[in-house]
Amino acid sequence: MKINDIIEGKKAWRAHMSRVKALPQDYQIVYKEIRKYLYKIGPVEPTDGTGLLFGIIDLFEEGAALGKGVLEVTGRDVAAFCDDLLKGSKTYADIYQESVNQEVNKAMKNAAGKSK
Repeated sequence: MKINDIIEGKKAWRAHMSRVKALPQDYQIVYKEIRKYLYKIGPVEPTDGTGLLFGIIDLFEEGAALGKGVLEVTGRDVAAFCDDLLKGSKTYADIYQESVNQEVNKAMKNAAGKSK
């Protein structure tokens, strides 16, 4: 990654955050929670996550311009809204589920081998 790419990325993120701060308070609150949710379980590819956040701000600005409350835009279940956004993206939750299944399968094979 080139230094110019990093600088441009930072500029884009600052511009994005300025747009977030211009939103009504309820939108800012929900945006912050969505961002935390995506960082915890979100897509493995960082560009997928920032792309989602940039798209959410477009959606939120449109909703605010129409005079809608944020939950009219996302629905009352904000986590389900996030999960819908993540469909088709590999998430950290997916990786963890896979590792749990692999560990269980390995343990079961070992236990079966010992009982013979």
